[in-house]
Amino acid sequence: MREREFWELLEEVFGRTYGRSLAQDQSLPALANMTVVEALDAGEEPRVVWNVLCDQMDIPDAQRWGRDHNAPPLPAV
Repeated sequence: MREREFWELLEEVFGRTYGRSLAQDQSLPALANMTVVEALDAGEEPRVVWNVLCDQMDIPDAQRWGRDHNAPPLPAV
């Protein structure tokens, strides 16, 4: 997942205003209590940040990938 895709999904799943507010204000304990913006700026993989945010907000798998419901591939290890 590219960062651009992350932001598109954020707006689609949470709405533009609420999504941007979450990105700035919601701390993510699974990522050292960083916000979404801080985690992305720190170099965290956007897909990891997305999954952590969706898990924390109780977004089911069927809804977290937007209209096409296809999860992007996992990053190479």
